[in-house]
Amino acid sequence: MNDMLAREVLAAAGLPGDAELLALGENAVFAVGDLVVKVGRDAVRHPELRERADREVAVAHWLADAGVPAVRAAEPAARLVEGHPVTLWHRLPEAVRPAGPEDLARLLTLVHALPAPDGFVLPRRELLGGVERWLRLAGDAIDPADAVYLRGRRDGFAAAAAALVPHLPPGPIHGDALPRNVHVGPDGPVLVDLETFSADLREHDLVVLALSRDRYGLAPEAYDAFTATYGWDVRAWEGCAVLRGARETASCAWVSQHAPTNPKALAEFRRRVASLRDDDPTVRWYPF
Repeated sequence: MNDMLAREVLAAAGLPGDAELLALGENAVFAVGDLVVKVGRDAVRHPELRERADREVAVAHWLADAGVPAVRAAEPAARLVEGHPVTLWHRLPEAVRPAGPEDLARLLTLVHALPAPDGFVLPRRELLGGVERWLRLAGDAIDPADAVYLRGRRDGFAAAAAALVPHLPPGPIHGDALPRNVHVGPDGPVLVDLETFSADLREHDLVVLALSRDRYGLAPEAYDAFTATYGWDVRAWEGCAVLRGARETASCAWVSQHAPTNPKALAEFRRRVASLRDDDPTVRWYPF
């Protein structure tokens, strides 16, 4: 997704094309008055993106009905504009402080207590499902041998994850459980970025912060606060290494899609691949 194309989609949707850009990644995110507008990638080429946008809106309404603090959708369904999914959200008030691991843990306990929703089906957490698309977007910007290596890791970890025996009862999960996906406003913390909501092993949500501790520099005491608030440390589970390896593979491939236009992304991709090839879990990764 690029800024110019996203603004053309905004204009076609009858929204201001000069709106303030808040974020540019998998989606382009704009502030439009009291609303936030998310413009997705081309759903004609990637039809699953339309389905994902529709499901994200359905998840928001489901969480509202269940009383779980989360960002609220401003329309009942996603729009399809110029082939791109567009969703509208109520803009959250300014944050009063950064979100911490304890905030995330408290929200996860609420999500993990929920039964499956009525009216729609949450998919499995296809953590590795985007690997092929991201590598194709990377194209010739990355070493073909690295792409082959990551595809092999994807296949191996997908098979291993399918055989895991969970410690927690499976059910609804956020899917990308990081403090950055929590917004702390005047009324307390709320979940944001609901597009990865799934029905799968609850351990998926807990491995994310364990990996943040090991790879991204999260302080050990911050991780300990997370596990104390949630009530369990996923590292005690024998399947933790499998889900960690799957997430590392996906995170490495995700960065690759930015390599053609961003030298910093290419450097970070190469750092991550090298650490995986060397089986060195101590190499620091940097958020991108």
